[in-house]
Amino acid sequence: MKSSIHPQNYRPVVFSDDQAGFAFLTQSTAQTNEEIKWEDGNTYPLVKVHISSASHPFFTGEEKIIDTEGRVDRFKAKFAAAEARKKELQNKAKKRAAQKAKKSDSK
Repeated sequence: MKSSIHPQNYRPVVFSDDQAGFAFLTQSTAQTNEEIKWEDGNTYPLVKVHISSASHPFFTGEEKIIDTEGRVDRFKAKFAAAEARKKELQNKAKKRAAQKAKKSDSK
């Protein structure tokens, strides 16, 4: 094993999942500029996370879509537009078939 590649500057840090209202204090080397006053009255560095064991579907058993960048909304909009276009094309095809049938009946 290589020596002196592992960090030595571990310190107490609070990780907070605001979406689930869950936070825990642990040792970490994570860098942050934010601080929080913890339950013991001391101030610790704060690292905010998007998902934790309190909000992850694997641990909660619930299906949740956590989307911080709007990808799910863009996908749903694209999918809805594709469905609308598909229905529009089907309606046009039905109208053309009906017009063709009228022309062949009138002959």
